[in-house]
Amino acid sequence: MTEISASDLTLEEKASLTSGADFWTTKAVERAGIRSVMMTDGPHGLRKQAGGTDHLGLASSVPATCFPPAVGIGSSWDPEIIERVGAAIGVEAAIEDVAVVLGPGINIKRSPLCGRNFEYFSEDPIVSGVLGAASVRGVQSQGVGTSLKHFAANNQEFDRMRVSSDVDPRPLREIYLRGFERVVKDAAPWTVMCSYNKLNGVWTSEDPWLLTSVLRDDWGFDGLVVSDWGAVNDRVAGVAAGLDLEMPASGGRTDKQLVDAVRAGTLAESVIDTAVARIVDLVRKAGDRPAATGPLDVEAHHALAREAAGRSIVLLKNDGALLPLSPTQKVAVIGAFATEPRFQGAGSSLINPTRVDAALDALRAVGGDDVSHAAGFAVDGGAVAASGRSTEELREEAVAVAAAADVAVVFLGLPAAEESEGFDREHIDLPEVQLALLDAVLEANPRTVVVLSNGGVVALPFADRVPAIVESWLLGQAGGSAVADVLYGTVNPSGKLTETVPVRVEDNPSFGNFPGEFGHVRYGEGLLVGYRWYDAKGLAVTYPFGHGLSYTTFEYGAATAEVTEAGDIVVRLDVTNTGDRDGREIVQVYVAPTRSHVQRAPRELKAFTSVALAAGETRSVELVVRREDLAYWDVRVDRWIVEGGEYAVDIAASSRDIRSSVAVQVDGDKVLIPLTMNSSIGDVVAHPVAGPIVLGALGGFLGELSGADSSAASMMPNDEAMEKMMASFPIGRLIGFPGVDVSHEQVEQLLAAANAGGPAAG
Repeated sequence: MTEISASDLTLEEKASLTSGADFWTTKAVERAGIRSVMMTDGPHGLRKQAGGTDHLGLASSVPATCFPPAVGIGSSWDPEIIERVGAAIGVEAAIEDVAVVLGPGINIKRSPLCGRNFEYFSEDPIVSGVLGAASVRGVQSQGVGTSLKHFAANNQEFDRMRVSSDVDPRPLREIYLRGFERVVKDAAPWTVMCSYNKLNGVWTSEDPWLLTSVLRDDWGFDGLVVSDWGAVNDRVAGVAAGLDLEMPASGGRTDKQLVDAVRAGTLAESVIDTAVARIVDLVRKAGDRPAATGPLDVEAHHALAREAAGRSIVLLKNDGALLPLSPTQKVAVIGAFATEPRFQGAGSSLINPTRVDAALDALRAVGGDDVSHAAGFAVDGGAVAASGRSTEELREEAVAVAAAADVAVVFLGLPAAEESEGFDREHIDLPEVQLALLDAVLEANPRTVVVLSNGGVVALPFADRVPAIVESWLLGQAGGSAVADVLYGTVNPSGKLTETVPVRVEDNPSFGNFPGEFGHVRYGEGLLVGYRWYDAKGLAVTYPFGHGLSYTTFEYGAATAEVTEAGDIVVRLDVTNTGDRDGREIVQVYVAPTRSHVQRAPRELKAFTSVALAAGETRSVELVVRREDLAYWDVRVDRWIVEGGEYAVDIAASSRDIRSSVAVQVDGDKVLIPLTMNSSIGDVVAHPVAGPIVLGALGGFLGELSGADSSAASMMPNDEAMEKMMASFPIGRLIGFPGVDVSHEQVEQLLAAANAGGPAAG
């Protein structure tokens, strides 16, 4: 493509470039050498539609490898495997001449009821940010762009195209934007996709604070902002706010709105020039990619999908070492999901897989004739299966098969109709017919393993009765083989939960504030999202954030921690595989200040690493907690602040399995808070300039009040109580009190001097 500038184009041509040509492609300006490029859905595989187009997965798409969705591969906690999968998706996109894959999605799992949780990584922003950055790096390593989504605070499907997510500044910055910031700064995605919803009453597609002040000015993003499909409310306001590309096509209607606004003087043409420059840059990047060689190596990508799926599986429970299975055991495989796998979610990320592995086939490939099967229930939850047998007949068959086996493996899960893009779940319970089946099987054979297939967490009322539970999520097209690999021990499970499994949905912090009403959803839980809430409230959970078992055991050595000159915390420890199998452990670092002036969770995840260890091997592990991740958002000054003082650093196997702890001293950022007549005495006393003067002027008064024989003084048990009361008293309100020998003018002069040049208060 020849180099061009906005001055080479007419106003109409420029306006046209800022919206799509059709559902998936951008417009071209052939005379200027600007070609059209294609965007397609992802993020766990390529969904390039053939023929008719839509955004909900209704039309067929070209065959592509269906890798584990984020709910699965996120449980690997491993940027390396995610980057490899991203690179494979990039290869498939390049072969199909796709310029941008729409993903990854890194929205926070605020509620387990969100119907799209299968497409998101975690309830924690550090996990989402680190893994999202790995996905972006992988795809873009192949000369294919990504679209980081959905920006921002899109944490539900109900009314998603209109609802206002009402979030206070601290949780917005610390929870809902932090992951996006990490990906933008670490991986530089080619595009960012704005979400459908409003944020604090403003459409994200026309929010200059979000799209320009935060994304570009604060974070340094220099790519293109594209709308979610159909997310534009006001095209002119959107472009002015920083929205560069509207998708899909509007038939030229909104292009004309831009032209009319420029000619009417209500929109500067330079704003359109800026958007056009970003679009031309995207086209240039896509054109710089070398021609794809092809054809797709279907078998190699399927093998990678199998490896990734095996790394995604979480062993929740394994009492009595019931797993792994032996090939010589008689195994009863029960449940329709063993033959009719649920391997991906529904909606815009629906992949047309190159092949699909069923768990029963993979288990029989190892166990042969010793593996029997009974459907047990119909996947759709109906009373009658396709064979015409009743629910009772299916259950009776399953019980008979289980009773004749050494071990029963029961596949349970959520029907596809219960979780999808476009609507939220109504509860977190497994279908009653499946729970009744499990009860019957347990009675016939207590040696029972449950394998779950679900895109979001489910309640596990049987957790104390079933000896082994395997969370296999949605694992992509090779998930059936991966489950067999783990059940028979060919693969040692190493996945860990990136979201808490609550006892009941009512315990979730968003309960009562989800999904909102009358066009608003209030994020009333504030900072205490996910494990932060459960830990702060001391609530029982079924399985905590970060939990996951292995067929081997790991020992953590005593940790050390030091603060670098840059302010990062470097944690070092030895980890030993004390068992007889090779395995992989995910080491987690949680941090919290010992004392804080603001609300904090008891501990917050700040670093993690996945460590592969041979049986008996010890390795030294180093983890780095970035100083910026220690900061909280100070609403007084609208910026990140690191508090000084002692920090507790917990090295853990989960948020509730602390293996080693160490304390470090962290230097704090200096904060200059302007003093006013409404500043408290505590604020003024803490100021290095104003403080000593105020103490001298008010010392006599405070002592007099503390010792006076008055009703107010008699209510104060001691000087400490008086000090606490007066600390929050506005200094301007003291003028005129008996014993306060200071005038209004003198206080004003004092505050002005402190604000003008006094040293900052720490």
